[in-house]
Amino acid sequence: MRKILTSPVFWIIVLAALPLWALLVPGLPVTHDGVDHVARIANFYRSLTEGNVIPRWAGSLNWGYGHPILMFLYPLPSYMASLFHWVGVSLVDSTKMVFGLGLVASALTMYLWMKTAFGKNAGIAGALLYVFAPYRFVDLYVRGAIGEHVAFIFPPLILFFLYKRKYILFSFALAALILSHNAIALMFLPIIVLYALYVLIFESKNKLLFTMYFLLFTLLGFGLSAFFWIPAYFEGKYTLRDIVTSGEASGRFVPWSWFIYSPWNYGQGDSLTKSLGIMQWAGVVSAVAVIWKTMFTKIRVVLLSSLGILFISFFIMTSWSRPIWLAVTALQKFQFPWRFLSVSVFASAVMGGIAAGELLKHKKTGPYIMTALCLLIIIVTTPMWHPKAYVMHDESFYSGIYLSTTDTGESSPVWSVRFMEHTAASPIQVISGEAHISVGKRTTTRHQYTINVMKPSRIVENTLYFPQWRVYIDGIPTGVEFQDPDYRGLITFRVASGNHSVVVAFENTKMRTVAERISLAALVIIGVSGLAVTLWRKRT
Repeated sequence: MRKILTSPVFWIIVLAALPLWALLVPGLPVTHDGVDHVARIANFYRSLTEGNVIPRWAGSLNWGYGHPILMFLYPLPSYMASLFHWVGVSLVDSTKMVFGLGLVASALTMYLWMKTAFGKNAGIAGALLYVFAPYRFVDLYVRGAIGEHVAFIFPPLILFFLYKRKYILFSFALAALILSHNAIALMFLPIIVLYALYVLIFESKNKLLFTMYFLLFTLLGFGLSAFFWIPAYFEGKYTLRDIVTSGEASGRFVPWSWFIYSPWNYGQGDSLTKSLGIMQWAGVVSAVAVIWKTMFTKIRVVLLSSLGILFISFFIMTSWSRPIWLAVTALQKFQFPWRFLSVSVFASAVMGGIAAGELLKHKKTGPYIMTALCLLIIIVTTPMWHPKAYVMHDESFYSGIYLSTTDTGESSPVWSVRFMEHTAASPIQVISGEAHISVGKRTTTRHQYTINVMKPSRIVENTLYFPQWRVYIDGIPTGVEFQDPDYRGLITFRVASGNHSVVVAFENTKMRTVAERISLAALVIIGVSGLAVTLWRKRT
């Protein structure tokens, strides 16, 4: 017991869990996206239970017309919440558990990497600075940004596996970052490459072998997550994404002074705090002092690199970077420049952690100063440890017909209206002609009907069309129309006289199938590699 109580890991778990008491209150914290996330997870879980290992269609969203948002929404948090829900936890509590796990796990992964690379004190201080930053509580209790929140777990873990040359685990951690939040993964990719360069120069004996392994297993990491990011990227052209996000970033830049201080609040994106944090700034200043007093060492290289990353992350969030945002159109997909605060928080935690480790390692009073430092890091954030309110809904509110798309329209098909804003009178209707329709079995991706047609008829199936929704009449594919101005974006088709069995099914495009096969191939390659390494080690 004494060994546990003196373990830094134990205390990091305890301290990181302190701000989570607010999640134990019944109900869902009122945040910008919290209710929508639970509804998405409900649709994700339903699709999973119907046998769709990779859920791509949310059948109950968009006022019951369905929505392709799951194709573009980072799936890992939904898989995690679905696991909790599968064992009997409610949808709301499953979502809250993912948020809680994200905070604690990110503290542990940061401690693991920084302790291994820079020492125990650096690991402790870095982990706490990483978790107890204002932006982390913005994600948790203001925005309810579950993807960004979970993504914080993986950058330190990726760097740890690189440092230890655990290439297979590196691949899985990289894939997990991409599946947690694709935009955050892109932000951290340059940092991962820079750190690989650092390991190559300062830590690797066989530089050619390290380079080959890094490139191969980076490729495999992207391959593992290909089932998500390939369709999300290439099929985005069928959505309103580029129209909705165009020019949005230019109105969301952050004044430089806000990084030093901006008041805590529960407002929307333009008004919420963008402060780096009091103790994070103290860590940055201390790191500058360490840089000033040290010669050219590995520590100095890391600190200078982190300082550069911090400045660049600030720069890209301010109006000074407007020409870059206008020139590099891909940046528009980030929507909010202040999302780069994720990078700022990481860089400042690294700097503050290393500075604490370096400045206290030869002091007799080091343990006492370290304890006081940790308490300060925690205490200054206590006003941020709760949401502004809670909301109570029955499970059916999330799992039934949901009166929203849960996004701002960026995932809506380009040929549809941005928001349906009403429910349909019935799942399927006769537009013209004369027919009697019996509704059969209906799942997320397969709708069955029996149609007795007295006069040749035109039918509307009140489901939003997206590529590879197909209609089969008596097992034979028939033409689908979806651009009728009176039924904009909905599936319409014609049926001849007679009794017919009709199936409306959502199937994979060739691209989705190829993407899934790439992920499967990457998994097989990694599995074979792991087996080969294990057998080789046993023989030697």
